Parts: sequence; C-alpha cells; structure tokens
Amino acid sequence: MSGPRVVLITRRFWPLVGGAESAAARLATELRRQGAHPQILTARWERGWPREIEHAGVPVMRLPQPSLRFWGTMCYMRAIKQFLRDRIHEIDVVYVSMLKHDAFAALVALRNTRIPVILSARGSGDTGDFHWQRTANFGRIIRRQCLKADAFVACSRVIHDEFLRSGYPADRLIYIPNGVVVPPQRTPPRRLAARRSLSDIEPGLHLEPTAKLVVYTGRLHVGKGLFDLLDAWPQILAAHPAARLWMVGEGPLRHELITAVHSRALNKSVFLPGAFDSVDELLDAADVLVLPSYEEGMSNSLLEGMAAGLPVVATRIPGNLPLIEHERHGLLVAARDPLALATAICRVLSHSELAQRMGQFARDRVVNEFSIQQTARQHLDLFAKLIAQKRPKNHAQHVSN
Repeated sequence: MSGPRVVLITRRFWPLVGGAESAAARLATELRRQGAHPQILTARWERGWPREIEHAGVPVMRLPQPSLRFWGTMCYMRAIKQFLRDRIHEIDVVYVSMLKHDAFAALVALRNTRIPVILSARGSGDTGDFHWQRTANFGRIIRRQCLKADAFVACSRVIHDEFLRSGYPADRLIYIPNGVVVPPQRTPPRRLAARRSLSDIEPGLHLEPTAKLVVYTGRLHVGKGLFDLLDAWPQILAAHPAARLWMVGEGPLRHELITAVHSRALNKSVFLPGAFDSVDELLDAADVLVLPSYEEGMSNSLLEGMAAGLPVVATRIPGNLPLIEHERHGLLVAARDPLALATAICRVLSHSELAQRMGQFARDRVVNEFSIQQTARQHLDLFAKLIAQKRPKNHAQHVSN
C-alpha cells in the first residue's frame, strides 16, 4: 500500500539555511525514501524565486509573501489556507514546523475535516515558540488555536518540558528527537581531501594540512555566544598560532561579527564564509566543533558535528546536556565564559587521543539514537496512528501499515 501523503509546512526553507530549515529538508527526504509522499509548503521570500521547485526529489511550493511585514504574513496565511482547502482530498496529514502563523492557518483551514494536524516546536527559552506565543502580537490567539492540534512533537526534552509548562496537553505530546544523516567515517585522507576541495571553492578556506581548524555552524544570532568565541580566540592562537576559526552561517549578526574580527586584528585567522547547503566537507576538514550558545532546543549543528565524528566543545546548557556527556562525547563549559571556552578548545586541540576518543563516542551515540532513519520511522508511526484515529477504515487506503 502507498505511504501517507504528507504536507510539511515551514515558513523558512532553502535557500535560507538554518536548523529548522535543515531539519525539514532531512525529514522530508527520508520520509520519501521510506515510501511516504511528502510535499513542502514555504514562503516565497524573494519575488525572483521560482514558485515551484524540487529539493532532493521532494516537491516544494513557495506561497506568496509580500515584503510588507504585517500584510506579507496575512497573505502567506491566506495562501496556506487556500492551498490546503483546494487539495483536501489529496492530503493525509499536515505537519507544521513552529507554533506560529503557519500553524494557525493550517488548523483553521482543516477544522471539521478528518486530516490530522501535527505541530512541532523548534525553539526554547527566550528565542523559542512558547516565549513568542506569550509576547508577540496575536501570540495568545495563535496559542489558543494551536491547542486544538491532534498532536505535538518536541524535538528535545527541554522543549517537551516547555510544552507542559505552557499548558499543552501531555496526552497529545510526543518526544521525537531531531535526526541527522550519518556521513562516512572521518579519516585523515578525507580530512585532507576536504581541505583541498574547500580551498578550490573559496581561497578564504585555504588551510595548511597540519593547521588546526575550529568550526562553528549555525545561525549568526545573539543567542549563539559568538562574541564569547571571538573573545576566546586570542588565547587559542597563543597556544596554536596556525589555528583557524570558521564561523559558518548567516544571520543578523554577520556584519557586526565581521567588523569585530577586523577591529581585533583577527582577520588572518577567523573567516566567515557564509552559509552552505551542506556542511559535510566543512566538518570533514575540521578538528573540533564549537557551540557556545546561551540557549538551544536540540541543536542540529551539534548533532551533525557528532555524526561526523568530531569532538565538540559546547556550553553546559539544558538543551546540550542530553547529547553531551562531559569528557565522553566532548567538553562542556559554562556559558558566557570565554576563558573556559578557550581552555577547553585548547585542550582538545592539544590532545589528539582525547579528541579522537570523544569524536568516536559522539558518532556512535548519533548512530544509535539520532539517525534520520529512526526519526522518520517514528514520524511515520505517529502519522499512521493519527490517520487511523480520524478516518474510517475505508478512507485510509493511502496509509501503509
């Protein structure tokens, strides 16, 4: 029997690059590989972007979103409702990323239908969905509608607890962690090949074979602790003069970070190359992944680094604790402490046996607990359960067992 026809809604998607965008892309691709029929709905942020594309074999529809802030949001919500209503007989389940305007529109469009709507929260703390619902214009109205969803997915234990503290019903809440693709095992030849390839792409990514490389991947956002990393960097250079730091990603702090790099005379060792569709080669080239965040739900960047077999240096915050056991998968340090961050990074760079051991344990953990195959299977089980609950048996012919 054919797999479920799934509409995944995420307001931000490729070519925008971030944790939520990457998670949606990976999940859709793996759902398709496992026999489902996913389609992605997203916003058309630039008028020149095509309305319809395929991303890794998954059809993507970009819906109108004019540049005027309030009006653009209203148009986007209206387009979601129209799309879902027009295709109501071609959809088995709708899965929405984030508890915001997209979720409201989908729930309104599909009320009084037999199509389950599942909502997934992607952020925690002051930058997360629940804080937004408490403080944003219309946030509380949107929350009341969100409470009517058929199920809620938390991608981390921290977000799971925030769901409960925010009054969401425990009997419709399920924990399904983010999943990542596990790449081939890192080896010295792969490290060297990745460095050569990246150098050919961008001269700023040139590295000597023996130079130590520290990589951050993710949004360039105030909550990521990136100025703490810049504060820590001179101490790291003192111990490893040839070391390089790549801060990979896009975000509102990009220009401010570039200015800080130049004003501190760090431009010979720190490079901001922008965002990449895939960070696989960057991670192959690296020696350590650093994540100095103040808050995280479950970090895709952290999981990707672990999957690549990199030792990680991360902050000791609730979102990271379920992933990293200190001294086993990496090193944990206090947030907002550049000295501790520098000391930990230097320790990893100076002790190759420790780095290799932690990297292997980190990779093994992702293989056993956080692969995209496992995550997609859990989602498909949830979809099948909800579809069976909402539809009579003779209407569920598109849903596999």
